[in-house]
This record gives sequence, structure tokens and C-alpha cells, in this order.
Amino acid sequence: MTSLFELFKVGVGPSSSHTVGPMRAALSFVRGLAAAGVLPRVERVQVDLYGSLALTGIGHGTDTAVLAGLAGEAPDTIAPGRNETLRAEAQSGHLILNSTHSITYNTVTDLWLHTAQMFPDPDTPTHPNGMRFSAFDADGTRVASEVFYSIGGGFIVTADHFAPHGPAVPQSTRAVPLPFRSAKELLHTTAEAGLTIAEVMELNEAALWPDATIPHPATADEGSNAQQVRKGVLALWRVMDDSIERGMQTSGVLPGGLNVRRRAPRLAERLRTLGSADPLAPLDWVTVFAMAVNEENAAGGRVVTAPTNGAAGVVPAVARYYRDFIAGADEAGLLRYFLTAAAIGILYKENASISGAEVGCQGEVGVACSMAAGGLVAALGGTDAQVEHAAEIGMEHNLGMTCDPIGGLVQIPCIERNAMGAVKAVNATRMAMHESDGHKVSLDQVIRTMYLTGLDMQSRYKETSLAGLALNIIEC
Repeated sequence: MTSLFELFKVGVGPSSSHTVGPMRAALSFVRGLAAAGVLPRVERVQVDLYGSLALTGIGHGTDTAVLAGLAGEAPDTIAPGRNETLRAEAQSGHLILNSTHSITYNTVTDLWLHTAQMFPDPDTPTHPNGMRFSAFDADGTRVASEVFYSIGGGFIVTADHFAPHGPAVPQSTRAVPLPFRSAKELLHTTAEAGLTIAEVMELNEAALWPDATIPHPATADEGSNAQQVRKGVLALWRVMDDSIERGMQTSGVLPGGLNVRRRAPRLAERLRTLGSADPLAPLDWVTVFAMAVNEENAAGGRVVTAPTNGAAGVVPAVARYYRDFIAGADEAGLLRYFLTAAAIGILYKENASISGAEVGCQGEVGVACSMAAGGLVAALGGTDAQVEHAAEIGMEHNLGMTCDPIGGLVQIPCIERNAMGAVKAVNATRMAMHESDGHKVSLDQVIRTMYLTGLDMQSRYKETSLAGLALNIIEC
């Protein structure tokens, strides 16, 4: 049972799968070296990146993220500017593993990009975001090696996850009072228990709260588990809202070489000047909110995976729309929004994929749109059936969306794509809440369709920058 606090994680841009995931994998590797007592023997570490990580990793900052993880940094706590310091140290030939053990590091020979090899084991197709970490002693003897996969949204797994008969060790022993594995089962559970989807999620999260493996936000250690869950959700919302504000106030050109200028501050100022005479002005603000977050993400700023960094603008933008433009909006509505959105995201995570490298951008912006649409219905007091309907609409009209970032950067078309996803989520909510006769396609069916569509999609359209806009728009 995935937790809300695993789906929504504080991290840094520009990518959850290519930045947050590799940083977490590198950190796990060096902590493993320390736990095994071999860290003092290590003189060199080699990192091998495969598939999408190799093809677009440099544009996504994977190389620096790996350095940060090896140095003992975590995505949710790394200090601003720390990446630049680590990059300078590595360029000078030094790296301090796990913040304690100094080794030499060569940025050319210790990081290998296997652009022509999709998987660490070419004979065993697994996931296109594979990486291998190897540690050597002074004699050049390999003292440790481990393969990780970044499977989207900052989640990582080891090679055991892809063992022929499933994970060698069960992924989780977590128990929740009201488990669900499908939207149909979730709706049945809510009907039987006389609860809403948000209430089911709160009960489950309260049961999971003591689990130390879940990255809970820092909250005051007082009150019941349910109170802690609510505090934790609101803490995540504050990080999201802060990223909106920073994005609307920060001007300049985004890093990476495409010379993409930040547009959110200019658009926000224009809307403030024009006022609200245009009846569609709230949707213009949704656009600004989403773009502000993703411009922050593209600049390497602090955002919340929702469910990924590449799609981090959709859920916050729709939450801000609810807070700023819906009469009677309150904290309780925001809690219903995030709890319900998380339930929908968990269904995608556990039954399909939220990795652009595996299923295209339908698994990122499409999933975020579906989550935000269902969450907004809940915030507005809609029924659970309307939540399911809105979430289905949100994905149905994102099916087949490719992941084709120009230059391997989370900028074009990613920033505008978040704005379109957020606006589409609002529209999906309105469609579902105005419909009383049910619908033909279920959320479970559209989740399955998304996954199969992603598997059928050619790999060059899945976060490799080898096709689509990335191929046809050449920046000089």
C-alpha cells in the first residue's frame, strides 16, 4: 500500500525519475557501504547509467544528483546551492562519500552513459531507468556493486524487484484498515463503510503514520495519528504553494542552454493589471500557477512530486484554483482534495506506471490531471462516483501522450503541458459534476488502457529525446 507521503514527496528539480530517484539510489548505495563496514576501503566509485537515464540524464541533472547522493545528500533536505559546490569538488577530483570518507573522483571515467544499451543486463528487459553503482578498493578490486531502477515519481527499486518470480523479498508488510487495489474496490469500500474516499485515505494514512520507511514531512509530534496526517498534508501544500509564489516572482532564463525565459511572472503581472473582468480569468490563473511550479522545477528548485517532478505543476495549480476562486473554500476542502488525489495516484502507481520513460507523458501529466480532477470533485463536495468519473475523464483525454523533451530538459513542452493538464483537470471536474447518468468507461479500464498504450509506444517516444518535438525542433 503506497502512502500519500511517498506519492507526494518534497524534492528538487528538474526530474523525479532522473534527479530525485538517482540521488536516492546513490544515497542508498553509500549507506549500504557504511552499514556493511566496507566504506573505509573504498577508493573509487563508478556509476553506469542506461536507457533513458543515459540519453537524457545530463539534461535532467542526473550526473549532479548522483554526486549529491554519494555525498550523503537527500532530495528533501539538500541545501540550495549544494549541487554547485559538489560539482566544483568533483571537477577538482574529490568526493566525500556519505559525508565522511574522501575519495578521488573523475567526472569523465567514473560516470558512464550507455546510450546504446537500454538495460543494465541487455538480455533481461526491465525498466529503462537503470543504473549500476560499483565501489573499488585501492587494488582495483570490486568490493560492492548494486543495480537500481528509478521507476518514476522518485521511487526506486533494486534488481530483486524484477526477479523472475517477483521481488525476492516482499516489498511491504504494511497493513491498513481499508485496503484497495482498484477503483471498483475503492468505491465498494466507501459504500460499505459509509465513508468518502478522503476519509478512507485518512484512516489508512493514520495506520501507516508510525512506519519509519515513509518520508513524512516534519510536523509537531503531538496529537493523534489522524491529526499528524492532516498536518503532514498541509505541510506539503505549503511547499507547493511556496513553489507557486517563487515561480511567479522569479524572472530570468532557465538553465540548460535552450534559453527559455520564465513566463509565469510576466503572465501573472498581466493578469493583475487586467483584473477579473474576463470570465475565464480564473483559468488563466490556473495556467500561471502550473507554469510557475514547473519553471521552478526546471531551474532545480524545491517542488513536490505530484506524482512526478515533470508533472509537479498540475495538482498545486488546481489546489490554488480551489482556494482562490471557489466561494467557501476552506482547509477541510484542501484536505479532501489532496487525500482523494493521492488515492487516485496510488491506483496508477500500483496498477500501471507514473514513469515517462516507461509509458510516456500520459503517465506523468496524464496521471496528474486525473488526480487533480478527482481531487477537485472531492473538494467541491461531489460524490465518490463523480470523483471516479472525473479522474477517468482526466486520463481518457491524455491517452497516448509522448514524452519528448527538447534537449532532454524538462522545459519544452513540459512547462506548457502542465498548464494544459491543469486546465483540463478543471474541465473534467465540471463535466463529471454536471453528469448524472453515469459513464461507459471506468477509471480501472482507462488505467489499464494507459498502461498498455505505454507499453506499445515506441521507446524513442519515452523520455529519450530521440523523437517527436525533441527530434524535429533543433536548437542552435
